[in-house]
Amino acid sequence: MKTRSAISAGIAGIVILSVLGVSLSSSDTTHENKIRLAYFPNIGHAVPIVGMEQGFFANKIGEDIEIETRVFDSGPQVIESLFADSVDIAYVGPGPAINGFLNSENKNVKILAGAASGGASFIVHPNSEINSVSDFTGKKIAAPQIGNTQDVSLRNYLSENGLKPAEKGGSVVVYNIPNPDIYTLFVKGEVDGAWIAEPWATILETELDGKRLFHEEDLWPDKEFASVLLIGNVNYIEKNPQLISNFLESHHETVAWINQNPTETRIVFNNFLDSHLGQFLSDDVIDVALSNLEITADPLPNSVHSFAEKADELGYLGRNGYDLSGIFYYDTNSVEEANT
Repeated sequence: MKTRSAISAGIAGIVILSVLGVSLSSSDTTHENKIRLAYFPNIGHAVPIVGMEQGFFANKIGEDIEIETRVFDSGPQVIESLFADSVDIAYVGPGPAINGFLNSENKNVKILAGAASGGASFIVHPNSEINSVSDFTGKKIAAPQIGNTQDVSLRNYLSENGLKPAEKGGSVVVYNIPNPDIYTLFVKGEVDGAWIAEPWATILETELDGKRLFHEEDLWPDKEFASVLLIGNVNYIEKNPQLISNFLESHHETVAWINQNPTETRIVFNNFLDSHLGQFLSDDVIDVALSNLEITADPLPNSVHSFAEKADELGYLGRNGYDLSGIFYYDTNSVEEANT
Protein backbone atom coordinates (compact mmCIF):
# COMPACT_ATOMS: atom_id res chain seq x y z
CA MET A 1 0.00 0.00 0.00
CA LYS A 2 1.41 3.39 -0.94
CA THR A 3 1.81 6.14 1.62
CA ARG A 4 -0.46 9.15 1.76
CA SER A 5 2.50 11.41 1.01
CA ALA A 6 2.97 9.53 -2.25
CA ILE A 7 -0.65 10.18 -3.13
CA SER A 8 -0.26 13.87 -2.39
CA ALA A 9 2.84 14.13 -4.56
CA GLY A 10 1.07 12.45 -7.43
CA ILE A 11 -1.98 14.63 -6.99
CA ALA A 12 0.19 17.74 -7.27
CA GLY A 13 1.27 16.46 -10.67
CA ILE A 14 -2.30 15.93 -11.74
CA VAL A 15 -3.20 19.48 -10.69
CA ILE A 16 -0.43 20.95 -12.82
CA LEU A 17 -1.36 18.85 -15.83
CA SER A 18 -5.05 19.54 -15.38
CA VAL A 19 -4.79 23.31 -15.13
CA LEU A 20 -2.40 23.63 -18.03
CA GLY A 21 -3.92 20.94 -20.22
CA VAL A 22 -0.40 19.64 -20.70
CA SER A 23 0.32 17.66 -23.84
CA LEU A 24 1.97 14.30 -23.33
CA SER A 25 3.33 14.47 -26.89
CA SER A 26 6.16 16.78 -27.86
CA SER A 27 6.02 16.62 -31.65
CA ASP A 28 5.76 19.71 -33.85
CA THR A 29 3.66 17.86 -36.42
CA THR A 30 1.12 20.12 -38.12
CA HIS A 31 -2.53 19.92 -37.16
CA GLU A 32 -3.34 18.24 -40.48
CA ASN A 33 -1.14 15.28 -39.53
CA LYS A 34 -2.40 14.75 -36.02
CA ILE A 35 -5.45 14.09 -33.91
CA ARG A 36 -5.53 15.88 -30.56
CA LEU A 37 -7.10 13.77 -27.84
CA ALA A 38 -8.17 14.85 -24.33
CA TYR A 39 -8.98 12.69 -21.33
CA PHE A 40 -8.63 12.51 -17.54
CA PRO A 41 -6.15 10.54 -15.37
CA ASN A 42 -9.09 8.61 -13.89
CA ILE A 43 -9.95 4.93 -14.09
CA GLY A 44 -13.26 5.94 -15.70
CA HIS A 45 -11.09 7.01 -18.63
CA ALA A 46 -9.54 3.58 -18.90
CA VAL A 47 -10.43 3.41 -22.61
CA PRO A 48 -8.21 6.29 -23.78
CA ILE A 49 -5.46 5.38 -21.32
CA VAL A 50 -5.38 1.73 -22.40
CA GLY A 51 -5.96 2.65 -26.04
CA MET A 52 -2.89 4.87 -25.97
CA GLU A 53 -0.63 2.82 -23.74
CA GLN A 54 -1.35 -0.50 -25.50
CA GLY A 55 -1.13 1.04 -28.95
CA PHE A 56 -4.69 0.17 -30.02
CA PHE A 57 -5.35 3.72 -31.22
CA ALA A 58 -2.04 4.15 -33.03
CA ASN A 59 -2.24 0.75 -34.74
CA LYS A 60 -5.66 1.49 -36.18
CA ILE A 61 -5.19 5.05 -37.41
CA GLY A 62 -1.79 4.39 -38.98
CA GLU A 63 1.74 5.68 -38.59
CA ASP A 64 1.17 8.78 -40.74
CA ILE A 65 -1.10 10.33 -38.10
CA GLU A 66 0.23 11.36 -34.72
CA ILE A 67 -1.97 11.27 -31.63
CA GLU A 68 -1.31 14.23 -29.35
CA THR A 69 -2.78 13.68 -25.89
CA ARG A 70 -3.83 16.24 -23.29
CA VAL A 71 -4.71 15.37 -19.70
CA PHE A 72 -7.34 17.40 -17.83
CA ASP A 73 -9.18 17.13 -14.53
CA SER A 74 -12.62 18.49 -15.49
CA GLY A 75 -14.95 18.40 -18.45
CA PRO A 76 -15.61 22.14 -18.68
CA GLN A 77 -11.86 22.68 -19.16
CA VAL A 78 -11.93 20.20 -22.03
CA ILE A 79 -14.88 21.92 -23.69
CA GLU A 80 -13.11 25.27 -23.48
CA SER A 81 -10.10 23.73 -25.22
CA LEU A 82 -12.32 22.14 -27.85
CA PHE A 83 -13.96 25.53 -28.53
CA ALA A 84 -10.48 27.07 -28.75
CA ASP A 85 -9.57 24.48 -31.41
CA SER A 86 -6.80 22.94 -29.34
CA VAL A 87 -8.61 19.59 -28.95
CA ASP A 88 -10.25 17.47 -31.68
CA ILE A 89 -11.82 14.58 -29.75
CA ALA A 90 -12.22 14.05 -26.03
CA TYR A 91 -13.51 11.79 -23.30
CA VAL A 92 -15.81 13.70 -20.93
CA GLY A 93 -18.91 13.26 -18.80
CA PRO A 94 -22.46 13.83 -20.08
CA GLY A 95 -22.70 17.30 -18.51
CA PRO A 96 -19.85 18.85 -20.49
CA ALA A 97 -20.86 16.87 -23.60
CA ILE A 98 -24.39 18.31 -23.50
CA ASN A 99 -23.21 21.84 -22.74
CA GLY A 100 -20.63 21.62 -25.47
CA PHE A 101 -23.28 20.59 -28.00
CA LEU A 102 -25.74 23.30 -26.96
CA ASN A 103 -23.26 26.13 -26.55
CA SER A 104 -21.04 25.55 -29.56
CA GLU A 105 -21.66 27.43 -32.78
CA ASN A 106 -23.84 25.35 -35.11
CA LYS A 107 -23.92 22.48 -32.58
CA ASN A 108 -20.28 21.75 -33.34
CA VAL A 109 -19.91 18.94 -30.77
CA LYS A 110 -21.12 15.37 -31.28
CA ILE A 111 -21.20 12.29 -29.06
CA LEU A 112 -19.29 9.59 -30.93
CA ALA A 113 -19.62 6.70 -28.47
CA GLY A 114 -19.83 5.73 -24.83
CA ALA A 115 -16.80 4.84 -22.72
CA ALA A 116 -18.07 4.10 -19.20
CA SER A 117 -21.20 3.73 -17.12
CA GLY A 118 -21.37 4.43 -13.39
CA GLY A 119 -18.28 5.03 -11.29
CA ALA A 120 -19.36 7.94 -9.08
CA SER A 121 -20.21 7.80 -5.38
CA PHE A 122 -21.03 9.93 -2.37
CA ILE A 123 -18.26 9.60 0.21
CA VAL A 124 -18.77 10.79 3.80
CA HIS A 125 -15.89 12.11 5.92
CA PRO A 126 -15.23 9.80 8.92
CA ASN A 127 -15.86 12.63 11.39
CA SER A 128 -19.13 13.74 9.81
CA GLU A 129 -22.42 12.37 11.04
CA ILE A 130 -24.09 11.78 7.68
CA ASN A 131 -26.07 8.57 7.47
CA SER A 132 -28.71 9.67 4.97
CA VAL A 133 -29.79 12.70 2.97
CA SER A 134 -31.75 13.90 6.00
CA ASP A 135 -28.37 14.69 7.60
CA PHE A 136 -27.20 16.98 4.78
CA THR A 137 -28.60 20.15 6.38
CA GLY A 138 -25.79 22.45 7.45
CA LYS A 139 -23.11 20.26 5.91
CA LYS A 140 -20.29 21.13 3.50
CA ILE A 141 -20.37 18.98 0.37
CA ALA A 142 -17.75 19.00 -2.38
CA ALA A 143 -18.10 18.26 -6.08
CA PRO A 144 -15.86 19.09 -9.03
CA GLN A 145 -16.17 22.19 -11.19
CA ILE A 146 -19.66 23.69 -11.55
CA GLY A 147 -21.45 22.17 -14.51
CA ASN A 148 -19.36 19.02 -14.14
CA THR A 149 -21.27 15.72 -14.23
CA GLN A 150 -20.97 15.07 -10.50
CA ASP A 151 -21.95 18.67 -9.72
CA VAL A 152 -25.20 18.29 -11.67
CA SER A 153 -25.93 14.96 -10.00
CA LEU A 154 -25.32 16.41 -6.52
CA ARG A 155 -27.47 19.49 -7.04
CA ASN A 156 -30.26 17.45 -8.60
CA TYR A 157 -30.13 15.05 -5.64
CA LEU A 158 -30.44 17.95 -3.23
CA SER A 159 -33.41 19.35 -5.14
CA GLU A 160 -35.18 15.99 -5.26
CA ASN A 161 -34.86 15.79 -1.47
CA GLY A 162 -36.13 19.30 -0.75
CA LEU A 163 -32.71 20.83 -0.15
CA LYS A 164 -30.97 23.83 -1.67
CA PRO A 165 -27.32 24.92 -1.83
CA ALA A 166 -26.41 27.91 0.33
CA GLU A 167 -26.02 30.25 -2.64
CA LYS A 168 -29.68 29.58 -3.47
CA GLY A 169 -30.82 30.34 0.05
CA GLY A 170 -30.52 26.77 1.27
CA SER A 171 -28.67 25.06 4.09
CA VAL A 172 -26.12 22.92 2.21
CA VAL A 173 -22.76 24.48 1.38
CA VAL A 174 -21.52 23.19 -1.99
CA TYR A 175 -17.83 23.56 -2.83
CA ASN A 176 -17.01 23.28 -6.53
CA ILE A 177 -13.31 22.46 -6.65
CA PRO A 178 -11.01 20.11 -8.59
CA ASN A 179 -10.73 16.51 -7.45
CA PRO A 180 -7.22 16.95 -5.97
CA ASP A 181 -8.48 19.86 -3.86
CA ILE A 182 -11.39 17.74 -2.66
CA TYR A 183 -8.81 15.25 -1.45
CA THR A 184 -6.92 17.99 0.39
CA LEU A 185 -10.05 19.31 2.12
CA PHE A 186 -10.97 15.75 3.05
CA VAL A 187 -7.55 15.32 4.69
CA LYS A 188 -8.07 18.54 6.64
CA GLY A 189 -11.63 17.63 7.64
CA GLU A 190 -13.00 20.77 6.00
CA VAL A 191 -15.75 19.00 4.06
CA ASP A 192 -18.39 16.58 5.32
CA GLY A 193 -18.74 14.65 2.10
CA ALA A 194 -17.99 14.56 -1.60
CA TRP A 195 -19.82 13.49 -4.77
CA ILE A 196 -16.85 12.25 -6.72
CA ALA A 197 -15.78 9.88 -9.50
CA GLU A 198 -13.40 6.94 -9.42
CA PRO A 199 -10.69 6.36 -8.46
CA TRP A 200 -11.02 9.36 -6.17
CA ALA A 201 -14.07 7.89 -4.46
CA THR A 202 -12.16 4.74 -3.54
CA ILE A 203 -9.08 6.75 -2.50
CA LEU A 204 -11.20 8.78 -0.06
CA GLU A 205 -12.75 5.56 1.21
CA THR A 206 -9.64 3.39 1.59
CA GLU A 207 -6.90 5.93 2.27
CA LEU A 208 -8.81 8.51 4.31
CA ASP A 209 -11.37 6.24 6.01
CA GLY A 210 -14.33 7.77 4.21
CA LYS A 211 -17.69 5.99 4.17
CA ARG A 212 -19.34 5.28 0.83
CA LEU A 213 -22.93 6.34 1.49
CA PHE A 214 -24.13 5.22 -1.95
CA HIS A 215 -23.09 4.57 -5.53
CA GLU A 216 -24.70 7.01 -7.96
CA GLU A 217 -25.82 4.22 -10.27
CA ASP A 218 -28.17 3.06 -7.51
CA LEU A 219 -30.18 6.22 -8.22
CA TRP A 220 -30.59 5.44 -11.94
CA PRO A 221 -32.97 3.08 -13.78
CA ASP A 222 -31.29 -0.29 -14.42
CA LYS A 223 -28.36 1.04 -12.37
CA GLU A 224 -26.60 2.41 -15.43
CA PHE A 225 -25.86 5.87 -16.76
CA ALA A 226 -23.31 7.27 -19.16
CA SER A 227 -20.51 8.67 -17.02
CA VAL A 228 -17.84 8.98 -19.72
CA LEU A 229 -18.53 9.71 -23.40
CA LEU A 230 -16.33 10.13 -26.44
CA ILE A 231 -17.10 13.44 -28.18
CA GLY A 232 -15.67 15.17 -31.22
CA ASN A 233 -15.42 18.53 -32.94
CA VAL A 234 -17.76 18.34 -35.95
CA ASN A 235 -15.45 20.36 -38.19
CA TYR A 236 -12.66 17.89 -37.54
CA ILE A 237 -14.98 14.90 -37.97
CA GLU A 238 -16.25 16.12 -41.32
CA LYS A 239 -12.73 16.79 -42.60
CA ASN A 240 -11.43 13.42 -41.40
CA PRO A 241 -14.27 10.86 -41.71
CA GLN A 242 -12.04 7.84 -42.33
CA LEU A 243 -9.72 8.74 -39.48
CA ILE A 244 -12.69 9.06 -37.12
CA SER A 245 -14.04 5.75 -38.38
CA ASN A 246 -10.71 4.08 -37.71
CA PHE A 247 -10.49 5.66 -34.29
CA LEU A 248 -13.97 4.39 -33.40
CA GLU A 249 -12.92 0.89 -34.42
CA SER A 250 -9.93 1.13 -32.10
CA HIS A 251 -12.21 2.51 -29.38
CA HIS A 252 -14.48 -0.56 -29.58
CA GLU A 253 -11.45 -2.84 -29.71
CA THR A 254 -10.07 -1.23 -26.56
CA VAL A 255 -13.40 -1.57 -24.70
CA ALA A 256 -13.46 -5.29 -25.52
CA TRP A 257 -9.86 -5.77 -24.38
CA ILE A 258 -10.45 -4.00 -21.05
CA ASN A 259 -13.49 -6.13 -20.28
CA GLN A 260 -11.53 -9.29 -21.07
CA ASN A 261 -8.39 -8.25 -19.19
CA PRO A 262 -9.18 -6.46 -15.89
CA THR A 263 -5.88 -7.37 -14.23
CA GLU A 264 -3.86 -6.21 -17.22
CA THR A 265 -5.96 -3.04 -17.31
CA ARG A 266 -4.98 -2.30 -13.74
CA ILE A 267 -1.31 -2.73 -14.61
CA VAL A 268 -1.59 -0.48 -17.66
CA PHE A 269 -3.41 2.20 -15.66
CA ASN A 270 -0.84 2.16 -12.86
CA ASN A 271 2.04 2.26 -15.33
CA PHE A 272 0.39 5.29 -16.93
CA LEU A 273 0.13 7.08 -13.59
CA ASP A 274 3.71 6.22 -12.74
CA SER A 275 5.29 7.16 -16.06
CA HIS A 276 3.25 10.29 -16.84
CA LEU A 277 2.36 11.65 -13.40
CA GLY A 278 5.06 10.18 -11.17
CA GLN A 279 2.67 8.29 -8.87
CA PHE A 280 0.77 5.06 -8.66
CA LEU A 281 -2.15 3.58 -6.74
CA SER A 282 -2.41 0.35 -4.82
CA ASP A 283 -3.73 -2.70 -6.65
CA ASP A 284 -6.69 -2.80 -4.26
CA VAL A 285 -7.71 0.79 -5.00
CA ILE A 286 -7.64 0.25 -8.76
CA ASP A 287 -9.42 -3.11 -8.57
CA VAL A 288 -12.24 -1.66 -6.44
CA ALA A 289 -12.51 1.46 -8.59
CA LEU A 290 -12.62 -0.58 -11.80
CA SER A 291 -15.24 -2.92 -10.35
CA ASN A 292 -17.44 0.11 -9.68
CA LEU A 293 -17.49 0.91 -13.40
CA GLU A 294 -18.88 -0.67 -16.51
CA ILE A 295 -16.61 -0.05 -19.47
CA THR A 296 -18.92 0.17 -22.46
CA ALA A 297 -19.04 1.76 -25.91
CA ASP A 298 -22.80 2.21 -25.56
CA PRO A 299 -23.50 5.95 -25.04
CA LEU A 300 -26.72 5.04 -23.21
CA PRO A 301 -28.79 7.74 -24.95
CA ASN A 302 -31.70 7.54 -22.50
CA SER A 303 -29.43 8.48 -19.61
CA VAL A 304 -27.94 11.35 -21.63
CA HIS A 305 -31.43 12.76 -22.23
CA SER A 306 -32.33 12.24 -18.56
CA PHE A 307 -29.17 14.00 -17.52
CA ALA A 308 -30.06 16.94 -19.78
CA GLU A 309 -33.45 17.18 -18.04
CA LYS A 310 -31.70 17.35 -14.67
CA ALA A 311 -29.26 20.00 -15.84
CA ASP A 312 -32.11 22.02 -17.35
CA GLU A 313 -34.07 21.92 -14.10
CA LEU A 314 -31.02 23.42 -12.40
CA GLY A 315 -30.91 26.23 -14.95
CA TYR A 316 -27.65 25.01 -16.48
CA LEU A 317 -28.97 24.83 -20.06
CA GLY A 318 -30.19 28.40 -20.47
CA ARG A 319 -33.58 30.06 -20.25
CA ASN A 320 -35.02 29.08 -23.60
CA GLY A 321 -35.13 25.32 -23.27
CA TYR A 322 -32.89 22.91 -25.12
CA ASP A 323 -32.91 20.50 -28.04
CA LEU A 324 -30.53 17.54 -28.24
CA SER A 325 -31.57 16.55 -31.76
CA GLY A 326 -28.45 15.50 -33.64
CA ILE A 327 -26.18 15.20 -30.61
CA PHE A 328 -25.29 11.59 -31.45
CA TYR A 329 -22.94 10.99 -34.36
CA TYR A 330 -23.74 8.28 -36.87
CA ASP A 331 -20.65 6.83 -38.52
CA THR A 332 -21.62 5.19 -41.81
CA ASN A 333 -18.10 3.85 -42.29
CA SER A 334 -17.63 2.21 -38.92
CA VAL A 335 -18.11 -1.48 -38.35
CA GLU A 336 -19.99 -0.57 -35.17
CA GLU A 337 -22.09 2.54 -34.93
CA ALA A 338 -22.94 4.83 -32.09
CA ASN A 339 -26.58 4.75 -30.99
CA THR A 340 -28.70 7.45 -32.56
